[in-house]
Amino acid sequence: MIQLPAQEGGKRLVRPINYLSRSSRMNRREGFTLVELLVVIAIIGVLVGLLLPAVQQAREAARRMQCTNSLKQLGLACHSYHDTYDAFPPSWDSRGGWSGLARLLPFIEQANVEAAIDWGTPYTVYQSDGAAANVLKSGTPLPALELDMFKCPSEVNLRPVDASGDGIPDYFPSNYALSHGTFFVYNGGNSGDGAFGPNRYTRIAEFQTDGTSNTMGISEVNAFTLFSSGSRTYDNSAGIPALADMASVISTNVSSSSSNYGHTQWVSGNVLQTGYTAFFTPNTIFNIDGRLQPADFVNNPEGESDVADNPCMAAVTARSFHPGVVNVTFIDGSVSKVTETVDLYVYRAIATRFGGEVVERNKL
Repeated sequence: MIQLPAQEGGKRLVRPINYLSRSSRMNRREGFTLVELLVVIAIIGVLVGLLLPAVQQAREAARRMQCTNSLKQLGLACHSYHDTYDAFPPSWDSRGGWSGLARLLPFIEQANVEAAIDWGTPYTVYQSDGAAANVLKSGTPLPALELDMFKCPSEVNLRPVDASGDGIPDYFPSNYALSHGTFFVYNGGNSGDGAFGPNRYTRIAEFQTDGTSNTMGISEVNAFTLFSSGSRTYDNSAGIPALADMASVISTNVSSSSSNYGHTQWVSGNVLQTGYTAFFTPNTIFNIDGRLQPADFVNNPEGESDVADNPCMAAVTARSFHPGVVNVTFIDGSVSKVTETVDLYVYRAIATRFGGEVVERNKL
């Protein structure tokens, strides 16, 4: 013990001294209690929860920008095609059934692929079990080529299709499709009111009434969309059916267990594969087997022998995985978003090339 100097009253104070060595004091650990640890973990969890949506939004914004750039390139390719051939390409032709997208290949830096195509030969001949399966030196069947220009980075179902069942990819999807107008597509002689149509080379002059800046050309679609085909006969002279009627047709005739998938073949000019119409507004979904999901309808595909008596009518909807919108290329080459809540009249107005409607683009 150490004695301190005398204090008032003559008493001395005694203070105990801690004789622990410096090393002993240094070895004593100051740690978190369990409660403190749980608080820290909770704070970190909250911060991650706050940051994650922001990160996801930033990533989606980047994907939408990439999608927009692809659509701009496709719009430019359409105009390059028009400059070369004095018209836009047909959406489908009766010789080989090739898509309008396939005809844009030379203008999206895929001239070597286009050079391997005989437009008079059906595209099905190029799948893995066809006579032209090995036309490309890479060994990949031409319709199964995965072309970045036809892919939206937000799409979640991009995968090849083995149509022949031999374990070799035959086709690859496209997330972009040509506008076929409102509902009527083709009757063997005439095509619909959209920017593109079967066996039709549309010229810029045909858009003078509505204007190229007010007419849709290309939009987004989702790969592997269920569809119904051949379940109803429509007479195009009767006009466009009611929304409820078409929704009932789709819900009744489309099955979740069906193997009928649209927008899985970028080479095919069929409206179910590389087309869309403005019958329904973007991203419309239907009650399929008790669950709301995307689905499309075509009563009679292009090229069928009875298409004159039973014309091709289509409710093939523009869709995307961008929240609430689809990106659209207009005929003037500009790209805008169209919301899924767009007024149906306005949406159908921008789907026609000569309807004469007055359209305000800021209401899309």
